[in-house]
Amino acid sequence: MSDITKATTFMLLSTFSLSISGLVAKYLSETMPTSLLSFVRFLLPSLFLFLFLIFYKISKPTRKMWKPLVMRAIFMVACQWCFLTSLQTLTLIEGIVLFSTGPLFIPLLEKLIFGTKVHTTTVVCLAITFVGVVMMAGDWSQFEFGSDFFRPALLLGLLAGMFNSGSQVSLYRASKTSLTPAELNAWTFLVAAILVLPMVLFTSISVMPDVLEADGALTVLLSIDGLGWIGLGAFGLALFTINTQIFRSKAYKLAESGSQLAPLIFTNMLFSALWQGLFFDDVFSTQQILGINLIVVASITNTLLAKRQYKVKTKQLPITTVNALNSEALGSVVKS
Repeated sequence: MSDITKATTFMLLSTFSLSISGLVAKYLSETMPTSLLSFVRFLLPSLFLFLFLIFYKISKPTRKMWKPLVMRAIFMVACQWCFLTSLQTLTLIEGIVLFSTGPLFIPLLEKLIFGTKVHTTTVVCLAITFVGVVMMAGDWSQFEFGSDFFRPALLLGLLAGMFNSGSQVSLYRASKTSLTPAELNAWTFLVAAILVLPMVLFTSISVMPDVLEADGALTVLLSIDGLGWIGLGAFGLALFTINTQIFRSKAYKLAESGSQLAPLIFTNMLFSALWQGLFFDDVFSTQQILGINLIVVASITNTLLAKRQYKVKTKQLPITTVNALNSEALGSVVKS
């Protein structure tokens, strides 16, 4: 199995886990403050990962490694705050559609920041995928430059996509360090939780008087059934968040460029569309179904072309170089 095939498999597992976490986040966003939910989403995965790493060697990031880790943490905090806030008023599929615009910014960011070459096939696949995203929105008026386009929820969703692209670019660079995927995400989530903590404290202090006065709401919140579902949701959110990031880190370790896997990130929206139909009884229009098909075609095409480029590249290299590359890739997989 080639590296690009393995990377594709890991990315699909990542987007599947991400779609489940989006469904859980939709439920929790209606019962918890955004700042507290963001803190829980970062802190619990970090604690679980460090607990797992106790039985293995925990590597501390070097001074050079801290820069991409902190950059990614900042982008993650901004992305999650915008995404979770938008979910309070948008439907699940609407929030995922806007969140999924993130990969459209990745090739541009890699070009501007790192000078990475953007392949023509990637640009074409991203353009096709963008058309699919717009069609999946279900309402063309939301993407016109009118009053509907500038609704706060839609703007927050688009900002979540933009910050998500920054997170992915930083993740790709951070994944090339000596840290394993578990160590990388454990430290990143810990930094993100620390960044969100002041927001949680400020929100708690500002809303505490209102909460104390609302005896009815406080009674419902402290009920056993309510806390049980919230706790179960938070636990599930942490587990699926870990799966998302671990599989994605493995995928980026095997990819030549972050933009190479960018169209596959849109499969998150396909899985989310399935959950939307199952749990919210939505009926998709012909326009939305066509948008789904465009995204699938673009993702498969980009993957097949990338695999073909990999085969051509390895054939042009000496046998010793190919064996060295395969050994290095295998060693990185075993190490992670």
